Amino acid sequence: MSEKFTEGQVLQGKVTGVQPYGAFVALDDQVQGLVHISEITHGFVKDINDHIKVGDEVNVKILSIDEAKNKYSLSIRATEEAPKQKAPRNNNNKAKQSYAPQQEEQGFNTLKDKLEEWLKQSGKNK
Repeated sequence: MSEKFTEGQVLQGKVTGVQPYGAFVALDDQVQGLVHISEITHGFVKDINDHIKVGDEVNVKILSIDEAKNKYSLSIRATEEAPKQKAPRNNNNKAKQSYAPQQEEQGFNTLKDKLEEWLKQSGKNK
């Protein structure tokens, strides 16, 4: 087991093999890890070959190290900034937010408000 690698470390490796479930990346001459297909890039990956090929130099982050099995779990996605595609969702949230105050104005009371009203009605809160 190589002592020079730690979880969370980001380094450059070389793709040595590509399978439908992920890519094997050599960290040095002795250590190789797997980048699962879900860790290739942000978003859905239908065909891994569209994103990576043997011989590519890639930056990877070590997610976990299983010393007993000598397995390295790697991520390319963790070294990249997530794409900013949140704008359409924010527009939907604005529509919901403008609707929410109308619901409150239609008579919705919190339990605390109702409790105070009930105490007044019962004559216990004078």
